[in-house]
Amino acid sequence: MSDIHIPRWLTSDSPGWQITADVIVIGSGVAGLSAAIHARRTGRSVVILTKAQIDEGSTRWAQGGIAAALAEDDSPSEHRDDTITAGAGLCNPQAVEVLVTEGPQAVRDLITLGAIFDLDPSGEISLTREGGHHRDRIAHAGGDATGAEISRALVSAVLTDPGIEIVENALALDLLTDEDGAAQGVTLHVMGSGQRDGIGAALAPAVILTTGGFGQVFGQTTNPYVSTGDGIALALRAGASVADLEFVQFHPTVLWLGPLAKGQQPLVSEAVRGEGARLLDPDLQPFMDSIHELGDLAPRDVVAKEIMKVMRASVSSHVWLDGRMLGADTWVRRFPTILASARSRGIDPVTDLIPVGPAQHYVSGGVVTDLFGRTSIPGLYAAGEVACTGVHGANRLASNSLLEGLVYSRRIMNAIDSDQLVGHPVKADSSQDSFLIPHRVRRDMQSVMDRNAGVLRSEESLTHAQEWLANIERTGARACTEDWESANLFTVSQVLIANALARKETRGSHWREDYPESSTDFEVRLVSHRSPDGELITTTTGIGT
Repeated sequence: MSDIHIPRWLTSDSPGWQITADVIVIGSGVAGLSAAIHARRTGRSVVILTKAQIDEGSTRWAQGGIAAALAEDDSPSEHRDDTITAGAGLCNPQAVEVLVTEGPQAVRDLITLGAIFDLDPSGEISLTREGGHHRDRIAHAGGDATGAEISRALVSAVLTDPGIEIVENALALDLLTDEDGAAQGVTLHVMGSGQRDGIGAALAPAVILTTGGFGQVFGQTTNPYVSTGDGIALALRAGASVADLEFVQFHPTVLWLGPLAKGQQPLVSEAVRGEGARLLDPDLQPFMDSIHELGDLAPRDVVAKEIMKVMRASVSSHVWLDGRMLGADTWVRRFPTILASARSRGIDPVTDLIPVGPAQHYVSGGVVTDLFGRTSIPGLYAAGEVACTGVHGANRLASNSLLEGLVYSRRIMNAIDSDQLVGHPVKADSSQDSFLIPHRVRRDMQSVMDRNAGVLRSEESLTHAQEWLANIERTGARACTEDWESANLFTVSQVLIANALARKETRGSHWREDYPESSTDFEVRLVSHRSPDGELITTTTGIGT
């Protein structure tokens, strides 16, 4: 039995207004915008709810690129093998097969929409390599601004479609269901003016979660401030299954800004190492060649763990990335964003070593879906980082995330077509089982998670974090965006820690110092859901189920 209680609702007022559509899309990253475009191609009306502005999700921060078997000397089977290897035994092979076989066409469709990728001298898409890949298969745009270019193309497409309504500054709160438990929309809060301000309801028989991850669970993350686990927490409160939340990927090379740095940290893309940069220890010696056949381009979990070992052994707060051999021309052409970011902080990668260390980057788990984005709640779908398709297993292969958002958002439309959803009245439900967490505790909560549930974990550290959360201060909370977000962060932190405690092994991006080896006993997925009385129930399933 679990000691964790998951309330059904966030505390809020009753909706004072409503909006209706055929499809509600929550989120405006690559998965959300793609889902909206595909929904419109089937003739459905769409409302996009986005937490900030339409282009402020994680997608625009993606530097490295998008992975797909586009080259003549590459193949989907090779992409599949690299993905499964990185996933450390927990990838769903069927989900990976979907990704790698449908991926190339998804990228071509993106180009048709207007995305402009960098080209090589022959006029073909320029491809590079990142960690875990045995082939050059990373398409990029603007050197290191791939996410920004993809976001630009998709935003342009939705803004010019009169059948898509965009509601900005809208935080989705909770899922609304009918008497049979099927999704019928969400409650939301809008910081706007006029009729759509405050608490409202967005109603549709199809609700698509594309809200991204939960990077703000941690104090040091590459994620933007909007990544507060809202979609995962919403789905969990409604009774949907979530899985693999313990597999939090820490990007190994994030620009180190000092011991007091908090919030979103500047990423130094793996593609820099793909072009030849080397990781050096505090004595300026390379250390990855003896660890993995791919050296500095080993999968991210391998590199992040080794960096942490080096830092711990040397009592150092960072290691070094040496990109001086790339030369000024390569830095300006391939990595203008990283170059400008580093120079703005007094570091010139053309002539200086770059101080780097791991920071939270991506969660491989999320709301459990089938191969068409269906969750365990009828009418509720999920795609992108918020979803757990099984593609990533225990560790995401570099640059597979944008591709997953493209491929699976398209598949959701096939599911909606076949599911023949119908709108029904929303079930009248008691809001007594509700809660909030005051925003003032967020920094302390993040610090606890950094120290105890980050790259290095143990039963002692995780238990300390679990006990801290159990005694968290709840007084003084009020119904506002900051406190709703803090409640969502609290909820996903609870599940993350519970799963990390239960998984007594080291696998992929989950590293237990007290269980340093992988175990065949844990070649399973930890799946959690909220029972009708609010208890968190966790079971194990096979990786293909």
